[in-house]
Amino acid sequence: MEATRSILLLLPAVSFRSSGHCQTFDLPPCRSAPASHSLRSGDIRAPPLCASTSSSASTARGDYRGPKPKRNLVADWVSNNDEVARSLPIYVGGFALLAVLLNRTFSGIAPVADASSSQSRADILSLSLAVTDLLAGLVWLSIRPKYISPEVPEGVECRRIHSSLPDYAVHELLWAWTSLSDATCCRSLVVVYKNCCLLQIGIASEISSKDGNPTDIDVPCLTQGSLCQKAMQSGKQSYLANLSLYPGRVEFPFLPANTQALILQPIGDSGIAIIGGDTIRGFSSLDQAWITSISEKLDVTLCKLSQL
Repeated sequence: MEATRSILLLLPAVSFRSSGHCQTFDLPPCRSAPASHSLRSGDIRAPPLCASTSSSASTARGDYRGPKPKRNLVADWVSNNDEVARSLPIYVGGFALLAVLLNRTFSGIAPVADASSSQSRADILSLSLAVTDLLAGLVWLSIRPKYISPEVPEGVECRRIHSSLPDYAVHELLWAWTSLSDATCCRSLVVVYKNCCLLQIGIASEISSKDGNPTDIDVPCLTQGSLCQKAMQSGKQSYLANLSLYPGRVEFPFLPANTQALILQPIGDSGIAIIGGDTIRGFSSLDQAWITSISEKLDVTLCKLSQL
């Protein structure tokens, strides 16, 4: 009897409802204990009834019960053993060729191929497959993606900012330079707006006197160049992925001589940004779209300037 009373004391209070011949009961709502409540010796902690409590507990433990990404073991092995994977057809073809020759030698069949013999026809087919494997392995070894390493720009450090720019415009231009230089292969940046050079920063070519000063920018000559004119008239970005292949690179004598890639990004209707990179095809399509967004932000800021 005493045990029954103890059990009843531990049960939560319930209220009964009668509905026809059935009786149902309602459990009280789940309430979380206050954070300040501490257990003393002899207290009994019942398991939580709320799903949120168990969920938060499992999250605190770091358990993840959702779907897990599947790993392709074959693809992982190939990516980690590229040299072995490319040479594998050579090994298979060489082993097959050796097996056919050994079978022909020790089987007692005449070494001369006889078209009427089924064994000879099978050997010829096996030799053809083995040679095909060998040729495929040689092709895989000869054709590999070329790694294009970035070039160290040849020039001097440059940081020229127009003296009449307000602080908010200076901060905006420096933010654009920091973002581009950190996230892309950009190593040189020139911003021209309303026939005035607002910013020249990064690596620039050195003047002919070799005194450590960067080359000055002739803004009228720059804006009259065919490449800049075409970009500004179209209002669309122009990407020269391999600058050395374009004769128009002479229009940018202020950039390092070994600039690998170039982006001409119009800034509204009155300006242009010249972005030089250190890697051939170093600007991805995502970088190009991002540079377009940055130019739109610069245009909103620079169009507030009444005069320079």
